[in-house]
Amino acid sequence: MPSSAETAIIVKTAIAIEYASLRNANHCPAGFYVWPSPSSIFVWDCVFFAHQGYYNNAVLKVRLTFPTDYPKRPPSVHFATDVFHPLVSQRDGTFSLTPRFANGWKPGKHHVYDVLHWIKTSFKKDALKLQEKDCLNKEAYRLYHENTSSFAALAAQSATLSQSKSALFDRDHPSLVGKGKDSIIFKEVPQEDLAKVRTALGLSEWNLEDFQ
Repeated sequence: MPSSAETAIIVKTAIAIEYASLRNANHCPAGFYVWPSPSSIFVWDCVFFAHQGYYNNAVLKVRLTFPTDYPKRPPSVHFATDVFHPLVSQRDGTFSLTPRFANGWKPGKHHVYDVLHWIKTSFKKDALKLQEKDCLNKEAYRLYHENTSSFAALAAQSATLSQSKSALFDRDHPSLVGKGKDSIIFKEVPQEDLAKVRTALGLSEWNLEDFQ
């Protein structure tokens, strides 16, 4: 049996390989930006730009935390951004992987990119036909089924709030559920610098379709 130190090295290597594999075609979903936390390979911070559905234009910060026995168990997923979604707990931002891995996580078959694709898929309209037992936000689940227009309004509101300057640029911006900070730091870009970037990319203005 390997020692605890050897096991830790094996796990860290497995996580590093998973990160490297995101460079493969279709592994990292469009609209996702992922990087390991500077403090630990066991923590990945992500930004997800939603481009369609009830959460169109939302800018969502997500954290993946890997268990010490990965890949035997999947990483846990928490949203640092407050978002009204059936699968996201309003208490601590925990995201439910259950619908995607209903038959259990299978090492060797399932990978981190499966988790990332499930996060993106769950924000599409067609994916919200969930079972209540799998939902961590029961209020959002019931509202979606009983009053879809009200659900849509709250989802759109959370998407709008996620784009606010305080949510994006203020490191001390209070989360409604008191979630911890992440290592993602957004900075405002002066208009003249933004114009230079647009020119360098051959764009007259930002177009979300270019990033889908």
